[in-house]
Amino acid sequence: MLEIIDLHAKIADTDTEIIRGLNLTVKAGEVAAIMGPNGSGKSTLSYILSGREDYEVTSGDIRYNGESILELDASERAAKGIFLAFQYPVEIPGVATMQFLKVAMNEQRKARGEAELTTPDFIRLVKEAAAKLKIDPDMLKRPLNVGFSGGEKKRAEILQMALLEPKLCVLDETDSGLDIDALKIVSDGVNALRSPDRAFVVITHYQRLLEHIVPDTVHVLYKGQIIRTGGKELALELEANGYADVIGEAAE
Repeated sequence: MLEIIDLHAKIADTDTEIIRGLNLTVKAGEVAAIMGPNGSGKSTLSYILSGREDYEVTSGDIRYNGESILELDASERAAKGIFLAFQYPVEIPGVATMQFLKVAMNEQRKARGEAELTTPDFIRLVKEAAAKLKIDPDMLKRPLNVGFSGGEKKRAEILQMALLEPKLCVLDETDSGLDIDALKIVSDGVNALRSPDRAFVVITHYQRLLEHIVPDTVHVLYKGQIIRTGGKELALELEANGYADVIGEAAE
């Protein structure tokens, strides 16, 4: 589903290269965890996958379902089924959460050549998905993410993901700022979306998230490259020993 080939990327309008020859393959149905120390390029990778304009790909390719997406902007990638859950979700004053969801869902449907949702169908879908994530209906009437707690922001993002039904879900440190209860609710929401035709790239610092969202593969990112790949046991090894040993092996 996702194939990243010898990718090099920098911050736009600078010479600061952050991704330095990154290779990664994620199959349909797979949950791939990306771990690594601060400054290794984890969030940058998520932004580049989603099409954020602050970064420039200088060489290499990103293929999604066999098609290069480098020339597609963020909205075009979203229409094709790529979704990014931010580490720090953006507040949008003046736009009610329900209004945002309706526009987003209908734009996706339009891109797929489908008819817009009727208001009753839209409300039914949102209520069903919100109940599963234990979201207070009053929260949906408030401006998107404005005054939301960390847990509420993450639940709102997982709600968006559940309603938009993307095929490639990129979660950038979605456990950041969550207490145990919120972490479990968000993780349950993600796990409910796991399917043979949907892939996840889960970016995290900590093993604790991977106790709830169990990965199929774990990749260690360091200085813009994947330096080691393993199964879920690799995350336990990193939690116990840190990154020094893995980095040392890669340098030999």
